[in-house]
Amino acid sequence: MRKVAVVGLGRFGMAVARQLAAANVQVVAVDTDRELIEDIKDDVSLAVVLDSTDEIAFRSQDLHKVDVLVVAIGENFEAALLTAVLGRKLNIPQVICRASTSVHAKIFRQVGATEVIQPETETGHQLARRLANPFLEDFFDLGEGFTLIELKSPSAFRGKTLRDLNLRARYNVNLVAIRRTVMVSSADGETTRKESLAVPQPDAVIEAEDTLVLIGANEDLARLPKE
Repeated sequence: MRKVAVVGLGRFGMAVARQLAAANVQVVAVDTDRELIEDIKDDVSLAVVLDSTDEIAFRSQDLHKVDVLVVAIGENFEAALLTAVLGRKLNIPQVICRASTSVHAKIFRQVGATEVIQPETETGHQLARRLANPFLEDFFDLGEGFTLIELKSPSAFRGKTLRDLNLRARYNVNLVAIRRTVMVSSADGETTRKESLAVPQPDAVIEAEDTLVLIGANEDLARLPKE
């Protein structure tokens, strides 16, 4: 199971932590404010009052062993920056930083953040959904609890036909299209890669590089394989 540390429990951090936890991701919530920790402790795997810039304290909670570090500290840029630097120093695979300005975003990138989020372009709920399923490439909220998603083909689906998978019966979701890269030869013999989008037939076989376009209720989509 993926383990994500969310440091900073403002509106953005709370949204990320709670939605990840709801998606059965192991979440460690961190803040210096005890009231915020009390507010979220029943929703996540672990909630700790901690100075995330202190390496000894950071290691004491095994935060250096997480798969993803989300730095969502909003008002103290220095603390956010030092936390990001510490995450990179400790070789955490993904360090994602929330930046309130374009200048802050640039600085985060300069110190090695793997991704920078600005709230005007992505909400905490959207980030959580991406982190909960690394195969999720894009999604569109259709309202009333339904979403259209673009999902990298899970390993459990590869090499199987749609008839074998029976997605409608097994997951209560509909596969509406398959996005696939194909090799196309031109008249002069040159071969180029071209992306195609096709309505799948029952005997279509899912390939490793396919992107599946699916639609369904959010709770049903959440049951799809995540690896």
